[in-house]
Amino acid sequence: MPTTPKKSTIVRIKRAVLPRATMATVRAAFWLLERLAPALGARWAARLWFTVPRGGRPGKGLPGGDRFRVPVQGGSVTGWSWGDRDGDLVYLVHGWGGSAGQLGAFVEPLLAAGYRVVAFDAPSHGESPPGPSGPRRGTILEFAAALRAVAGAAGPAHAVVAHSLGCAATAFAMRDGLAAGRVAFVAPFVNVLPYTYGFASRLGFGERVRAGMVRRIERRIGMPMSSFDLTATAPQLALPPLLVVHDRDDRETRWPDSRDLSRAWPEARLLTTTGLGHRRILADREVVATVVRFVGGGSAEHLAS
Repeated sequence: MPTTPKKSTIVRIKRAVLPRATMATVRAAFWLLERLAPALGARWAARLWFTVPRGGRPGKGLPGGDRFRVPVQGGSVTGWSWGDRDGDLVYLVHGWGGSAGQLGAFVEPLLAAGYRVVAFDAPSHGESPPGPSGPRRGTILEFAAALRAVAGAAGPAHAVVAHSLGCAATAFAMRDGLAAGRVAFVAPFVNVLPYTYGFASRLGFGERVRAGMVRRIERRIGMPMSSFDLTATAPQLALPPLLVVHDRDDRETRWPDSRDLSRAWPEARLLTTTGLGHRRILADREVVATVVRFVGGGSAEHLAS
């Protein structure tokens, strides 16, 4: 069975779905639903799956930039741009429950290298209003649509730097027509299905509810969850050079998945760090400098642990 996500994932589940109930109460409820009403449990679990965790303060970590809004799927997303309009464009894509500010450490180094930089908050994240799924709901596909909309308004992507679930969203945007000369994935969310087992374990339901939840998720997004395995779908993409940076101590996304992705993706290089986890890796000077060198066409040198 796939590896179960660790304690920090429990905290994110609590923040996402349990403002008034305790984890013990929810686990007890799911225990009963697994045995007595798995269809009802699956419906609840699927709703929780699409619930966006409460993030930090919107805009925190971003240097001053030109603020903009772009229409997308009947709503809009909020974004920021920096640099000369004639510079090659680099897009920054945050992860699930995050915001553009989490990639703020990349802005100044990319500007110093001569790039124009664009970042945005996905629907129901940060300063962006809800998307098609409604308040505090979202999907990978809505992330991808937002990236395509922002790129359609701002201009072609020289490169994309993405974090966590934003990496999967970037891959789906590329599948649907987004062109990028280079792509850097930091702590990528590579394959969705294994996380359903961890989700079930932490919330206290078994295979009957989990299988039903997966079926509901697949109906909601209109495709099997296997479609979100980036390692399996990589051959279907027009693949630019890829840099993957992942920390062995990441407790939210799985380093072995990044290893497998880097082997399946032509012109890919995996850089492994130690001790940075899932978020501190975004502010590490060596990581940022290596990503900026890669964006500029330089080699991705090995990072010391």
